[in-house]
Amino acid sequence: MFKEIIDKIKEYDTIVIARHIGVDPDALCSQLALRDSIKLTFPEKKVSAVGTGSAKFIPIGRLDRLEKYENALLIVCDTPDQKRVDSASTSDFQYSIKIDHHPFIEKFCDFEMIDEKKTSTCEIIMEMIRDTELLCNSSIAELLYMGLVSDSNRFLFNSCVPSTFQLISYYLDQYPFDLSKAYEKLYLRPLNEVRLEGYLSTHMKVSENHLGYVVIMDDVINELSVDSAAAGNMINDFNYIKEILVWATITEDKKNNQFRVSIRSRGPEINQVAEKHHGGGHKFASGVKTKTLEEAIAVMEDLDLLLANYNQEISEG
Repeated sequence: MFKEIIDKIKEYDTIVIARHIGVDPDALCSQLALRDSIKLTFPEKKVSAVGTGSAKFIPIGRLDRLEKYENALLIVCDTPDQKRVDSASTSDFQYSIKIDHHPFIEKFCDFEMIDEKKTSTCEIIMEMIRDTELLCNSSIAELLYMGLVSDSNRFLFNSCVPSTFQLISYYLDQYPFDLSKAYEKLYLRPLNEVRLEGYLSTHMKVSENHLGYVVIMDDVINELSVDSAAAGNMINDFNYIKEILVWATITEDKKNNQFRVSIRSRGPEINQVAEKHHGGGHKFASGVKTKTLEEAIAVMEDLDLLLANYNQEISEG
C-alpha cells in the first residue's frame, strides 16, 4: 500500500499535509516528519504542513501557511473523519490521501491507509520511510520518535509490540539523535501547569463504579494562567490510580464557546460513548467537544453506566 502513496507523491509537484484539529504530538510530528522527508527526497517539490499551532508545541517544529493551489495533493495524517481536519478541505485538492491509526469512522479521501494496530500515525510513517525510497535524517527520526512516544504514553499501551521496538531500534541505529532532548521537547513544562495537575488530583470526583472526572472552568484556567488545552494534555498522568478505571477531564474553552472532554480507560472500551456524543477516538483514549457543561456531564453519566455494566460482567466472570 505504500507504493500507491509514493506514486502519488511523485505525481504531484505541490503537496499539502494536514491533520486533526486540537493538535497533539503524534498529529504534529507525523505531518512535519512527512513534509521534511518528502522535501529531502524531492527538493523540487513544494510541500507544506498546515494547521492551527499551539505555543506548547513550538519546540517540536513550525507549520506553514495554507495557500490556494491548483493541481495539488492533500495528505491528511492522524484524522479519522472529515469534520476534524484542520485548515484544509479535500474538495480543494485534485487528490487526497489519509494515513491514520484511529478506528475507521468514514471514508473522505481518495486513498486511505488505516492501521488500527499501530501505536501512532508516526509509526506508520516510520515504516513507510524505512520501506520506500523516502529519505530520512536525524531530525526527521526525532520527530517520528516523539510522536510514537507520546501516543503510546511512553510505551505503556498494548499497541507496543516487538515490531514497534524493532522499528525504533532501526531508527536509532540509522539516524541517531539525542533522546534526552527529544523528551525535553515533549515534556518540559512551566510551574503553573504542575499546579494545574495538583488542582486536577484534588478536585477529581470518583463514582462507586470507578469513574473519575474533574471539571475545570475558565476562572481556574485564568487563575493558574494556563492554556485551555493543558488539562486535556495531562489526562495520561492519571493512568494508574487504583480507585478508577475510566477517567476524564472536562475543560471550559470560553474562546471557542465549548467544553473539551478528554477520556481514558484502563477497562471498558470508551470510543462508542464518545461517538454517541459526536466525538471519537481509540478504544481506550477518546474525546468529545460539547456546547454546554450539562452535555459534558451527560457523557460522564454514560461512562458511569458503561462502567456499571463492565463491572457486573467482570464480577459474573
